[in-house]
Amino acid sequence: MLKLCFSLAFLLLPALAQPVDESRRLSMTNRTKAEVIPKALLGKSFMPGGTLATYKKGTKEYRVFVAKLKDPTTAAILLLDWKKALQGAKLVPSFGGYFGMDGGQPVFVFTKGQWMAGTVGLTEKEADAEARVLATRLN
Repeated sequence: MLKLCFSLAFLLLPALAQPVDESRRLSMTNRTKAEVIPKALLGKSFMPGGTLATYKKGTKEYRVFVAKLKDPTTAAILLLDWKKALQGAKLVPSFGGYFGMDGGQPVFVFTKGQWMAGTVGLTEKEADAEARVLATRLN
């Protein structure tokens, strides 16, 4: 019986594991909040948990997120899910990511290796600049 309990606990550990706080990878400049979201990052059922930071620059408020996945293939699959979820999804060839609208807000998503990352609330030009800085922090 004890052996069975340990076996079940071992099988459930990945499901119970919380995402790691990756806020150290996100810029501190203009950041007002950072939080670890346990699952469904940005309310997307296809997304795992990850780290979400909120920024305020003047009157503009925006969010930046990162999620570390098990491998680059999983990240690539989630990028296709994002393409389907975004209204007017447009490929950004220089990044290999997508820019579009979600819930009335502009969203830019991209992958880097096993990372899924992006911005919410920035224009395409602003998102590109923010994402370039973010991409250098993902290894």
